[in-house]
Amino acid sequence: MKVLQINSVCGIGSTGRIATDIHHILLEQGHESYIAYGRGQAINCENAIRIGTEFDNYTHVALTRLSDKHGFGSKKATKEFIKKVEKINPDVIHLHNIHGYYINIGVLFDYLKKVDKPVIWTLHDCWAFTGHCSHFDFIQCDKWKKGCHLCPQKSEYPSSFLLDCSNLNYKKKMEIFTGVKNLTIITPSKWLANLVKGSFLKEYPIKVINNGLDLEKFKPTISDFRMKYNIEKKSIILGIANVWNTKKGIEYFLNLSEKVTKDKVIVLVGLTKKQIETLPQNIIGIRNLQDVKGLVEIYSAADVFVNPTLEEVMGMTNIEALACGVPVITFDSGGCSENIDERCGILIKKENRDQLSKAIENLLHKGKSSYSNNCLKRAQLYCKKDKYNEYISTYINSI
Repeated sequence: MKVLQINSVCGIGSTGRIATDIHHILLEQGHESYIAYGRGQAINCENAIRIGTEFDNYTHVALTRLSDKHGFGSKKATKEFIKKVEKINPDVIHLHNIHGYYINIGVLFDYLKKVDKPVIWTLHDCWAFTGHCSHFDFIQCDKWKKGCHLCPQKSEYPSSFLLDCSNLNYKKKMEIFTGVKNLTIITPSKWLANLVKGSFLKEYPIKVINNGLDLEKFKPTISDFRMKYNIEKKSIILGIANVWNTKKGIEYFLNLSEKVTKDKVIVLVGLTKKQIETLPQNIIGIRNLQDVKGLVEIYSAADVFVNPTLEEVMGMTNIEALACGVPVITFDSGGCSENIDERCGILIKKENRDQLSKAIENLLHKGKSSYSNNCLKRAQLYCKKDKYNEYISTYINSI
């Protein structure tokens, strides 16, 4: 079997690593595998194909900023890429993020409809069925159900500085993305699957395959983290995010800092230098960690992981914490409600500050050790190899 994956990046970021993980499983099983990508450098893939150039990316960005036509640039680059695809002649084409300033969706889907090959499309967000944005849960917008217009997130990714073409984009996407004969949509959560069922993509079969985690790397690990920060005798309330902003719930941690007693400390990972400089004394701020080992050591040292996110497709940080034996308290945002049960954490109503504080107190009183074994068992449901083997089975069944 010959498989071609297409994603904005290769080997970096969450979607890029998912693509390379699937790539290596394919190779291990004797299949032929390629990854086409549009930005940056290809990492951890020997059969990578660059779509376009940096100049193509810049012109696509300019088109988006000025005219809100994200996904409609890179026409020449995409046509040249299609010629390479025809030479490879894959048995299955697997799409990931086809937004990201690198590919023309019209040219791509014209080819997919003409060639009539099995197509697997993993939606990692909501961009495919909106007229502009990749997420809308935070602002509770439902215009995507009938037709986007007057987009309230025009300045959000993929931001447009001038025009609002959300209505036209919505209509074009509906025309372009529907009508592929053999296309299966994959989502990493039931929550996103239910949204897709309410969109113009509902004509396609939808399957849920959770994102997987490397449980050989994410596991309880002894470290000197507590000693390093002189907090050996304190309970650690941990929060981790790639970017800390309102949507990720940083205000909830700032609010918690005013309530927690001296025997507790909040640790936030993923902050900017400027954010760290303004933190209250009972919050330890740490910059983004690229080192997985260091991240695992921090997870393992924590007594509770708190994720007050207001917009989330799946919630991989919850899974990472569970895999390190740490109970999770999370808002019921998006796919987060699917991650945990009462044996490994506490699910609370979104934006409920009082319930959040009480849940932390109750969990710390009960103790991390009361949850750890169940956390580890729960994490087994997201074993990377098992999850991505589901993709291999999906490929085989689609041919």
